Amino acid sequence: MAPLDCRRPHGIFAINHDDIIDATRRWVERAVIGLELCPFAESVYRADRVRFRVSEQRSAAGLLEELRSELGHLNGAQARDCETTLLIHPWVLNDFIEFNDFLQICDDTVVDLDLEGEIQVASFHPQYQFAGTQAEDIENHTNRSPYPTLHLLREASIERALAAVPNPDAIYENNILRLRALGIEGWRALWGDGGEAGHGAGPTDRDRGQRDRDG
Repeated sequence: MAPLDCRRPHGIFAINHDDIIDATRRWVERAVIGLELCPFAESVYRADRVRFRVSEQRSAAGLLEELRSELGHLNGAQARDCETTLLIHPWVLNDFIEFNDFLQICDDTVVDLDLEGEIQVASFHPQYQFAGTQAEDIENHTNRSPYPTLHLLREASIERALAAVPNPDAIYENNILRLRALGIEGWRALWGDGGEAGHGAGPTDRDRGQRDRDG
């Protein structure tokens, strides 16, 4: 596979790890939990069982090696200590097409490490766009994060959480309805302090690769 051209966004060099994690935590609290986009995220987050990892990698190859390491770390940790991992990578795969292509490599890596059925990799990105949508459609914000992020989840945790939800299939549909009711102005109002999620790199007018999957 040809190496990906992974450029860094303008102005990101002035941002340190604490700022990146703070922005990601604010997004989790205000959007993911605050809007109930993931109905089982709050208990894990409040129990401090989310690992926030900021990658320094500048290439897709380097990020892949770090992903392999984080998959091993999560698999080896006790769920009571680390339930899930957010691998935030601000300096690589800022273009959504490249990020979208990389997700298949993530899935293949899970298989290569013999972790299929144990861990899955979900995805969030400032330019996230679901298949069949326009870049400006509000429902894309269900998966738009401040920085490109790979979410490592234990399959057992997902199954346990979904078992407690009356109608799991309705989660995605309800999220769309909730965001459409909120509207873009309501979304922006969540970030009244200027820390809007998805600020890292806004969508362009050209066609983007699209991945039809939930985060």
